[in-house]
Amino acid sequence: LAALLLGGCSALPDKPIRAALFDFGPGPLTSPVSNRQTPLPALALADISTPGGVLDNQSVLYRLGYANAQNLQPYSQARWSMPPAQLVRQRLREALSRNRAVLNAGEGPALNRSVNQGVLPRVLQLELEEFSHFFAAPASSVGLVRLRATLVETTPSGEKLLAQRNFTVQRPATSADASGGVQALTAATDAAIEEISTWLQQVP
Repeated sequence: LAALLLGGCSALPDKPIRAALFDFGPGPLTSPVSNRQTPLPALALADISTPGGVLDNQSVLYRLGYANAQNLQPYSQARWSMPPAQLVRQRLREALSRNRAVLNAGEGPALNRSVNQGVLPRVLQLELEEFSHFFAAPASSVGLVRLRATLVETTPSGEKLLAQRNFTVQRPATSADASGGVQALTAATDAAIEEISTWLQQVP
């Protein structure tokens, strides 16, 4: 009987391996000090859209540019803690909030007007078009982020386009695996956010 029990236990399947969970890290561990004398005007931040819905899940995606650049593939044992668009939006809001009040687009008009002295704040809309670990060669890869940013003003007759720009940023990966891709995508996201922040300040 003991032998049968031991044999039965050995036949049990192994526990499934839990996928590694990634995010962008804790961010600054101390509150950054702004050098601006006065804060920038308040800004409303819309949810980031993902055309085609490919990035609506938590998969960490890679693309083999040297073999089949049109095919996005997921790492089997790696996941983001939330969909990439939400991670990018969270990181962007943290960065922009250092110099200005950042509201959620669609919040009550009374709240928006009270923040910006009776004027509705401009709205920043973003589309996340690419967010992948891109391999130009088996031993050469980058974290690739591509965003389309649109800045609009809300008027009584509807939204008025103020400016629009595409941002494409890549940062080298230190390893050809999910961990290397995540680190590269984090660095590329932070660089893209810095470019977006500078661009917003240049729009009249």
